[in-house]
Amino acid sequence: MKPQQIWESPVEWSCSRGIWGLGVITLLIYTGGQILWPEVGSNAETVMALLGLVMVLVQGKDILRSAALWLLLAVVMVQVLAWVLGYFHHPQWVADNPQVDRLAKLFVFIAVAWWLGGSTRNTLRAWGLAVAGLILASVVQGDGLQEWVRGLEGHRVGFGVRNYQHGAMLFGVALLGLTVFAFRIMAPGRWRAVRVIGWCLIFLLTVIAVMIGQTRAVLLALALSLPFVLLIWLLSMRLLGGGRLNRRLLVMGSGIALLVLLGAGTLLKGPLMERVSKESQVIDMLLEGQIDDIPYTSIGIRIHSWQAAFEWIQERPIVGWGGTGRRLVIDHTPWLPASVKQDFGHLHNYFLEIWVAYGLIGVGVIGALASWVGLATWRAWRGGVLPGDMALFGAGFFLYWLVVNQFESYNSFWTGVYVHNLVVGGLVTHYWRWQQESRKTPPPAQCSSECPQ
Repeated sequence: MKPQQIWESPVEWSCSRGIWGLGVITLLIYTGGQILWPEVGSNAETVMALLGLVMVLVQGKDILRSAALWLLLAVVMVQVLAWVLGYFHHPQWVADNPQVDRLAKLFVFIAVAWWLGGSTRNTLRAWGLAVAGLILASVVQGDGLQEWVRGLEGHRVGFGVRNYQHGAMLFGVALLGLTVFAFRIMAPGRWRAVRVIGWCLIFLLTVIAVMIGQTRAVLLALALSLPFVLLIWLLSMRLLGGGRLNRRLLVMGSGIALLVLLGAGTLLKGPLMERVSKESQVIDMLLEGQIDDIPYTSIGIRIHSWQAAFEWIQERPIVGWGGTGRRLVIDHTPWLPASVKQDFGHLHNYFLEIWVAYGLIGVGVIGALASWVGLATWRAWRGGVLPGDMALFGAGFFLYWLVVNQFESYNSFWTGVYVHNLVVGGLVTHYWRWQQESRKTPPPAQCSSECPQ
């Protein structure tokens, strides 16, 4: 069986080149369009989700039994429940409809996984296109090349992607992926020199982009996730017998990465140190318990908004306040200053936003989704379907995503939804392939009285 031919459906490579081409075109439109032309990108997202859902419903008989669809049904029910209960408790504050897309959009990965067809090659192509689209957008969006120049001069830049944090987050994911897949990219084979040079250039750009983005949460997430994947990799090599280590390749890749990091770090040392140490006083006040006295700086706004969120959570901890919960916290907490109410409409913490809006039942469903994706990734890897470096990237991304969403509500915006569905879709497609291949594997023969002795 060829890797691409994993389901008895139009996704099979032999009869789906047109369908896959349509999926790639849609993904390309969405990748660049969401940043360059938001109205085009948003429409492409809808088309991609609807086409994928139709294909699943028509052809994906096995996938219809997947936990992913049951979890999707669960999040819809949670949002409807929170809206109905809010309608009777605080009708003046509820939206006109349950707004089920708030959580349901995190399940676009079902369509993405279906389009990818269980193929590692297709998944890597899609992820590579996403990185290429990001770099292209950084050149033509916002101030273009001038923004890169300003960043190298010490200014904070966001590449025209919503705000500074979102641009840095996107490049942080790209940097994590480039690091994990370095061995694959540099492996011996055709066009090796071109691949190595290309990796070096893109790796350099992503390192610089992360640094000139000057987003503390992204730097913290990378500082945790990169050593984490290195530790897992070393343990797997030692405990699981990952094969002979190509020391020459390891030294070459590590040397290049170190030179890039040292060079970029030396160039941007001043702005980075100033950014990191800028709010040390706020952190000291937080550690001393002086929360009420913390000024409304970048970190201070987050702390005060989280404090306000917990006050609202205490009133309705189980079912929450509905889809408008985060807005209610900002607008109707009397002690928050007018400047915060005017400039911010979210809580800078995705998990708190879920808790405020949908209570513990909403947090539980999101936790169940994360657990299912993690288990699916593990099973696909143990089953020999998901390559080790892709599983390693999935583990590193989970930690990275967990950290950055503690300080910014990425999953509430298109940037986070895009990254979440693209990465999760690439992992889940391998899990469904593993399930399909497992069902087709005949069980071992069981001897009866007629078996030869």
